[in-house]
Amino acid sequence: MFDLHQMFHRHRKYLFYLLAIYVLGWGFTPYQTIFLGLILGTVISFYNLWFMVRKSKQFDQALQEGRKVRSLGTASRMASAGVAVLIALQFPEYVHLVSVVCGLMTIYVVIMIDFLLQYIRA
Repeated sequence: MFDLHQMFHRHRKYLFYLLAIYVLGWGFTPYQTIFLGLILGTVISFYNLWFMVRKSKQFDQALQEGRKVRSLGTASRMASAGVAVLIALQFPEYVHLVSVVCGLMTIYVVIMIDFLLQYIRA
């Protein structure tokens, strides 16, 4: 479980750097709708990562104590992604839909890059 927390802290750091770049892009470029979509999608993606780590910790603790495990919250994570898409559909003049979807996929790219970096270092 300790390794999971180390990975989460690394991923959180990478996502905060990426969000800072997105905020600078939103503030200093004419592509504000695209960067706002990336920000929204990445924030929801970060929330989903945090939620998954939290549920994994609860899952591990329940297994150690011999309790029943309900779920890992897949429906909640899908619902949060759906809310992000609904926001993009409701306000298309402010938020770019494709950018939201790309932002939602950001955590997976970050995880793959982190895996490659850790593999090269080892």
